[in-house]
Amino acid sequence: MPNLRCILSRAVARGIAEGNALARAFAAPRTGLRVLMYHSVGSAATGDTQGLYGIAPELFARHMAALAALARQQTLQIVALGEGMSATAATRVAVTFDDGYRDNLHCAAPILAQHAIPFTVFVCSGFLDGTPDNCLSTAELRELGALPGVTIGAHGATHTPLTQLDDPALRHELAASKARLEDILGRAVTALSYPHGAVNRRVRDAAAAAGYTLGASSRFDINAAGRDPLLLCRTDIHGGDSLRVFQQKLHGDWDWYRWRNPDPACE
Repeated sequence: MPNLRCILSRAVARGIAEGNALARAFAAPRTGLRVLMYHSVGSAATGDTQGLYGIAPELFARHMAALAALARQQTLQIVALGEGMSATAATRVAVTFDDGYRDNLHCAAPILAQHAIPFTVFVCSGFLDGTPDNCLSTAELRELGALPGVTIGAHGATHTPLTQLDDPALRHELAASKARLEDILGRAVTALSYPHGAVNRRVRDAAAAAGYTLGASSRFDINAAGRDPLLLCRTDIHGGDSLRVFQQKLHGDWDWYRWRNPDPACE
């Protein structure tokens, strides 16, 4: 359960965002590639002691319906993560999930298919062994990876923050997760989400050396043209984000959140 400090922090953040949304009421959405970061849909996320990252299926469905409606109105473009790097004036949105939960296949995928929304699931290869028990099995990973519009990326082998590892351990963590996923799927895995968002220039360069071409951090922001594809920012979507908050995040009203964390591109 969230503690009092967490509840107060969320209330303050929402207050700032409401003020920012009012100030930007007549502004266009910020342009660039906005990468949405979800986790579980209908189950608890691993290690989520504050209850932030598990979203109810009904609310997730409302988020995706709203996203699809904005795309139909040509307010934004929905893209696959790897296709969103081209420099255009449009606001482009890609949907991603971290960890590799079973509900990404059984709950989220049908909702996304209904709206023809492509998505990427970053899978921690160590979770495929059955711990935690709400994560994908090997067979389910193959089933998910075979769906149209789905990209599977890596999320480390043990979910360890990569910045905490020495160079040999870092190389092993990056290579082992990539190799196992490729062996299961029978195709190359070149996208990576850094566990716990822990990335700096050393980790970024190790990821490039391991054969990754896209890397997603947890820093909150939209990605402008020319952003390093191995240091992508994302827009964190919480399980308690109402449809109003979700639309504010799409519009850019929460992008002030980027000041809470340093940009790994500058470290």
